[in-house]
This record gives sequence, C-alpha cells and structure tokens, in this order.
Amino acid sequence: MHIKNVALCIYQKGSVCMAINDFLPISREDMERRGWDQLDFLYISGDAYVDHPSFGHAIITRVLEKEGYKVGIIAQPNWRNIDDFIKLGKPRLGILISSGNLDSMVNHYTVNKKPRSDDAYSPGGKAGNRPDRAVIVYCNRAREAFKNVPIIIGGIEASLRRFAHYDYWENKVRRSILIDSRAHLLVYGMGEKQIVSIANALNNGKDINCITDIQGTAYVTQDIEAIKEKSVLLPSYEEVRDHKKKYAQACKMQYDEQDPIRGKIVIQPHGDLYLVQNAPMMPLNRKELDAVYSLTYQRTYHPIYEEQGGVPAIKEVQFSITSSRGCYGACTFCALTFHQGRTVQSRSKASIMNEARNMTWHPDFKGYIHDVGGPTANFRNEACEKQIKYGACKGKQCLYPHPCKNLNISHDDYLDLLKELRNIEGIKKVFIRSGIRYDYLIYDRSDEFFWELCQHHVSGQLKVAPEHVSPKVLKRMGKPSKKVYQKFVNKFYQINKKIGKEQYLVPYLMSSHPGSSLKEAIELAEYLRDIGYNPEQVQDFYPTPGTLATCMFYTGLDPRTMEKVYVPRSPKEKAMQRALLQFKNPTNYELVYEALVKAGRKDLIGFGPKCLIRPRKLKKESLPKSKRKHIKK
Repeated sequence: MHIKNVALCIYQKGSVCMAINDFLPISREDMERRGWDQLDFLYISGDAYVDHPSFGHAIITRVLEKEGYKVGIIAQPNWRNIDDFIKLGKPRLGILISSGNLDSMVNHYTVNKKPRSDDAYSPGGKAGNRPDRAVIVYCNRAREAFKNVPIIIGGIEASLRRFAHYDYWENKVRRSILIDSRAHLLVYGMGEKQIVSIANALNNGKDINCITDIQGTAYVTQDIEAIKEKSVLLPSYEEVRDHKKKYAQACKMQYDEQDPIRGKIVIQPHGDLYLVQNAPMMPLNRKELDAVYSLTYQRTYHPIYEEQGGVPAIKEVQFSITSSRGCYGACTFCALTFHQGRTVQSRSKASIMNEARNMTWHPDFKGYIHDVGGPTANFRNEACEKQIKYGACKGKQCLYPHPCKNLNISHDDYLDLLKELRNIEGIKKVFIRSGIRYDYLIYDRSDEFFWELCQHHVSGQLKVAPEHVSPKVLKRMGKPSKKVYQKFVNKFYQINKKIGKEQYLVPYLMSSHPGSSLKEAIELAEYLRDIGYNPEQVQDFYPTPGTLATCMFYTGLDPRTMEKVYVPRSPKEKAMQRALLQFKNPTNYELVYEALVKAGRKDLIGFGPKCLIRPRKLKKESLPKSKRKHIKK
C-alpha cells in the first residue's frame, strides 16, 4: 500500500499509512478529491466496507474501476430513510445492491431462530447494522431515492434466492427475490464477467429492460415465446408453494441446468410473470482469475472503522490466500454448486506467489500464512477432461458414492505450490485451514502430499468434515462412507507417529440433517464414544436457501430420487440429537437420557464401557426409610 498524498493520510497502523484516495469513494468529499461530479455506479452493501478480495463488494467494485467506471460505495446504510442512499448523488448508469458475504437472515439468526449477538462483518462486531432481507429493503429505499435508475442485485442472498424458495425463518415458500425486490436484473454466481457486460451495455445506451441475453443473470418478463423452444419450464411459484412434490421436482430441474456448458435457460412462472434464468456464466480462466486478484485492493477495512475496533471478519482472511473457486464435491447441504458451480478454477502459481511476497511486507505479518485454499483446498483443477468439454455430468457426482473412473486424482500441482510458498523469504509456515476433501486425498495413489501435509501444513490440528457416520445420513448428505473416513484417520495418525509429531484431527459434525432420526444420532454418539472424542462444537443442520438438503427438510423428499426422507423438525428432537453428540457434557444429561429411553436404548445407560451416561442418581426421599441409611450423603 502506498501514499498518494501525505495530506490525505488519515490512518496509520504500524508502518503502513493509507490514504482516503486508495479506497473507493464513500462520501462526496472523496468524490471531489478525485474530481468526480457523478458516479457511474453506486454499490450498496450490507457489509462494512472492507477492500479485500474475500469480500464480494470489493471484487465487483474494483473490477468495474479497472474497466474505467466511477464507482462509489455506501456500506451498511441506515435503511429507515433515504438520507444515506442519496449522499453520493444519483449514479449515471445504475445501482448495485448486495446484502453482503452472507444471507442477511443467516447473518442475523441462529439455527434456533434466535438473534445473534454479534456480526463479524460490521464495525466492532456489532450486530444490527443491516435489516432482515437486506436486498429487498435496500431496493425499496434505492427506488425511493432515485427514480428510473437501473437496479441490479447480486451476492449470496440474491443468487441463492433467485427461484421460488423455501424460507426457513418464515417457514413458507417465497417468490423469487427478483420479483419481491422489483429490481431490474439479478446477477447470480461469481459476477465479474456479468457486471462488466451489464456496465458496457448500459454505457452504450441499452435499456436495462432489454439486457436479457447475458449468461449468469436472471430477469422478469411477461413474454417467453422467443425462448420457449430452448428452455426448461419449471413448476410455477404457485405450484411449488402448494405442492411439496412439485417443489422437489423444481429443485432437481434447477440443479440439472447449473452448468455453463450444457445448462439451458430455466423459466419459472410467477402469476402472469416469468422468472427467466439464463445459463450460468462461463467461469473465469486462469489468466482472468489472476487479473481479478491482482487489482488494487487495500486488503483491509476502511479507516473510518478504526475507532470502532475495525471489522472482525478481516482477521480470518488478511493473511490467507484464495487459490481456487468452485467445488465438484456437491454435498447436498452446501450451496456452492448453486452459486460458484462444480467447475474448479485456480490461480496460477505466479499470482499466488506474488500475493504471498506482498504479505511479507505487512507490519502485522508474523511469517504465517493462515490458509491457501478455497471451497476445497486440495481441488486445483477440473474434475476430468470430459468436464472441460461437455460440462459436469447431469445427475451424477464426481466423488459419491465412489470416485468416478474419469476423475483426475492428483495433488502434484497443489504440492508444488505449497513447496514454493514455503521457500519465500519471510514465510515461516504455510497452513491449510480451509476444507481438505479427505476422500479425494485418500484416493490418491501417491502418499507424497499426505506426508507433506502432516510435516509442514498442519498447525497442531487439522479440521476435516466427515459430518456423520450413519450410511442413511451420509447418503442424504452425498458424503463418503465411514469406512473411507476411518481409512483417512488411520493414515493420518500413522504418518504423524512416523514423523514424530503429536497432531490431531478435529472433525466437523452435523446433527439433525435430513435422514437422521434418534437412531442415527445415537450411532454417531457411539462412534464418538469409541474414538474418545468429545466435540466442543456441533453444527445443527441449518436450512438455508439454495441447497438440496433444504429441499429435503421442507418436502421430506430427496429431490435426486424422490425417495421419502425422515426429517427431524421439532425443537425438542433437534436438541436431543445435538445433545447426543456431546453426551459427556453434564448439562446435556437429561436430554441424552430422554433420547436414549425414547429410542429404546437403555442399554447405553449404566456403568459399562459401552454406556454413554450413568443412571440417574437415587434420591433418598424416594426410598423407604429402612434403605436410606445405605445411601451416602
């Protein structure tokens, strides 16, 4: 980071001094310093302004800046009136709106629908700086502030709610967010190519209502005659709202078309309107991805937040490197397939090495790169040659239930990258903290990466995500079998023993996933008993928009097969399943006891080595007087 004008320097941290002009404008004064009378685009974000490529608003605005457009940011505006919305003036071309890096409802509420007490994406970690359903609220205010200005929505909230979708917080099916927000255009997925195409079209005088041919976008129309022949027609909003089987069918049809090579236009009627999703945008190639990550990010939060304690979310990413996008793992509870897609894209070694070298100059850098990865750290290339030419296979998964015979299983490229990073002067350690796909690793015929991982890239603990051990639950998750995970575990500890390191696995586990009854929860609890592991944290299944598992939760059907699925929905049963995974915690005793009795597993209550909990303590008052003396105080 450099100083463009010493007079503009307003923030110093260590030996780094940043100037206002190094960030995009957030005020009229910023615009005047740049000599701007009017913005081309106004970006409204539900997150605080952090100019780092881990934040969607930073990437999109910097990409537009690189194309020569004047962009200003209004971060976390007061949505109760239009004052904040108008402070940068009316933009020439359009208003871009995103709720931030998270869906605003997920950001605000726990899986138990209780308000969260903090927000890592807000100054000082303070909650309450954005509204519920932020995209819709921001659109309403923007429309009130500026008449006849194109409004384009994007980001996670818009992307995953682009079709009629089940909303966990209201427990009902909502319309497409594009219809509810009354925006003109929706960008889904990773939006760099889309936003440049939209900007250029608007700049060339094209009416926003006529921009209907850009991949990776969705729009609303009353006339579909011209595209009817080359599209897939989903059950309507009204049908999926009223019939769960129709909802499941629509979900499967949507997923089948989420491929940029073979995907078709998808249409969903909403009353007398049609929601039209164009096929996904082609992913960025390596050169394009490198260009995005080489833009002039300040890689920290805006100086205005310093007095409030900064923005906590930067701590997790400031000294981490995004090396790839996309994931062909296709776990049903994950929305990546629906957002980033199944095609893995990776940056070049040169690009990543350059980012790492720049880190070493930061005064707060202590020599440790916290992570080099992406959605799945050890995925660096497309799944196979066929995917490159024909797209991801329809109705098939690359790794589940077994690895596809065409899958390219190799860690050579990732291994070379990590070795080169370790040799950069000023770097002491390079850790991997984003997800390692352990089944992909164990299927690799070469053990070299596994040894290197244990020797150099584990910070004492390696987080992995088996999620469960029950075949019934793993089938609904699209996760590998317990046998595969156990093979990985054994190999991990064998290698660490041979290299003389005491390192541990921290498994991510999920309770109450569709397919899990008390029987399956007990099966997982018994596994934890057998391996002597007491998890500090357990994730309850969270039905978020855009996942196959959320469809299962709502409909009780697996959309891939239309088989019926058991779904734990009651707060009591969900609490029992969660408690079973932490059966050693004394505060969970009553819930565990009740669950075991209800499931007919009293054999697990006792003093034997296989028991989960001991019997309830006898109370003296409940015994005859003649026997009370035998009970110790």
